[in-house]
Amino acid sequence: MAPPVFPSTSTEFITVMAHYHRAEIARMAGWRDRIDRTTNWAITVVAAMLSLSLSTPTAHHGVLLFAMILVLLLLVIEARRYRFFDVYRNRVRRIERNYFAQIFSPEEGTTDDWIFRLGDDLRKPLFLIGSSQAISRRLRRNYCWMFLILLLAWLVKTTFIRMQESAAEAHLVTSVGEWVRNAAVGPVPGWAVVVSIVIFYSWILYASLRQPKGEGELAFGNVHV
Repeated sequence: MAPPVFPSTSTEFITVMAHYHRAEIARMAGWRDRIDRTTNWAITVVAAMLSLSLSTPTAHHGVLLFAMILVLLLLVIEARRYRFFDVYRNRVRRIERNYFAQIFSPEEGTTDDWIFRLGDDLRKPLFLIGSSQAISRRLRRNYCWMFLILLLAWLVKTTFIRMQESAAEAHLVTSVGEWVRNAAVGPVPGWAVVVSIVIFYSWILYASLRQPKGEGELAFGNVHV
């Protein structure tokens, strides 16, 4: 079996680098497409559940709670996909910063350590961010607004309109106690639902505003997904 052939001249190295750069861009674009699809699913879920819940006064607000759970599930799935995307994006940006940028705008004081770090990454790929940080990034970009819309819709259903058996009997909620009773879901009392919503959205607020020290591409600028 013949040993592998490695580039031995600068021309061969440039050719290998160009092909490898295109390959990593293709992998990065593939994961970016999967991220966008998950976001599209989440938007579709929000739109469908809002239409179902707000189409009539007699529609139960539990539909919106179910929508929050579905969007949370899609957020977790998207965060996992984002971690893979971040690995390939980091490789592409490492090449662009240290190789192509030097071609177009050379800077003194640069070293070749980046090529060794890239080789180590190819030998042993590792995630660059944790699940919690990935969730925070996706919340800040898209999902916090979806959860905010669902929260506002839930408040409309539970605070301003009391559900009755017929739309003709619907009326405005006039007290906090009535609102809490209106927030009940089956055997679950209203106060338990309200507390759960407060805890859930407190976590969303914390995760959205939480910005740990930049890692990977975030350490080099603000242009990121």
